[in-house]
Amino acid sequence: MNTGLEGRSVIVTGAGNGTGRAAAVRFAREGAYVLVADLRRAGAEDTVKAVADVGGTALAVVGDLSDQQVVHRVVDTAVEAFGGVDVLVHNAALMDQMSVVSETGDAEWYRVIEVNLTAPFLLTRAVLPHMMAEGRGSIVFTAAEAGLRGSIAGAACTAAKHGVIGLVRSLAVTYFGVGVRTNAIAPGGTGTDLPTAALPKAHGDNVFAPLFGGAGRVATAEEQAAAIVFLASDAAAHINGTLLAVDDGWSAA
Repeated sequence: MNTGLEGRSVIVTGAGNGTGRAAAVRFAREGAYVLVADLRRAGAEDTVKAVADVGGTALAVVGDLSDQQVVHRVVDTAVEAFGGVDVLVHNAALMDQMSVVSETGDAEWYRVIEVNLTAPFLLTRAVLPHMMAEGRGSIVFTAAEAGLRGSIAGAACTAAKHGVIGLVRSLAVTYFGVGVRTNAIAPGGTGTDLPTAALPKAHGDNVFAPLFGGAGRVATAEEQAAAIVFLASDAAAHINGTLLAVDDGWSAA
C-alpha cells in the first residue's frame, strides 16, 4: 500500500504514550517527520527516542494544548523544522469520572471539554492556513464510542466526543474544496494507560457498568494507530468526513 507519507510533516498530540506513541512510531516507519506533542515531558521524550529507534525523525513540544501559546509553539516548531504541516492527529484526551449530569462538578466539566474539544479546535484553526496554502492536508481525530451513544461515558466526555464528531463533519464539508480531508476513528476498548476514575457508588457508575458486556475484544494501541495512519495517508485520499469505528463490532451490536 502506497501511503504517500514519506517526507511529510505530521503532528501527533497525546503522543507520549498509548495510541499516540504507536501512531508516531508508525508514521515514522512510513518515512514521515513527527512532531510529538504531549503534556508530560518524560513521555514525549520517550516517544522521540522510540521514533529514533526505528530510524525516524521526531521533535517534542511539551505543554497544555488548551493554551493558545502552546498551540502556536507546536505549529511553529513543525513548520520551522519540517517545512509545513501535512497531517494533524488529535489524539490527546481526558476521561471523565463516569459522572452523570447531577454528579458533574464545574471543574470536571470544563477540563474535559477543554482537553477533548477546545484544544483540538484551537490546534486545527492554527494548522489550517498552512494546509490551505499547500492545497493539501489530512486531519484525523480520535473520537470514541462515547461520541456514538449516551451510555459509554459520563456527561462531560460524552458531550465532548459528540462535539468532536460534529467538528469533524463541519471541517470535512467546509474544507474539502481546498484539499484538506478530515476523518476520525472511534475506538472501542483499547489497552492504553488513559485513566478512568469512576466515582465509587455514584449513579453514573451504577448505570454504565452493566452496559459494557458487549464491548468485544480489547484492541491494542497499535491497532488503533494503524487506522489513524491509514486515514491520514494517500491510501484514503477519497475518504473525507468518515467516522471509522475500531471496536470489534461493539457499535454494531
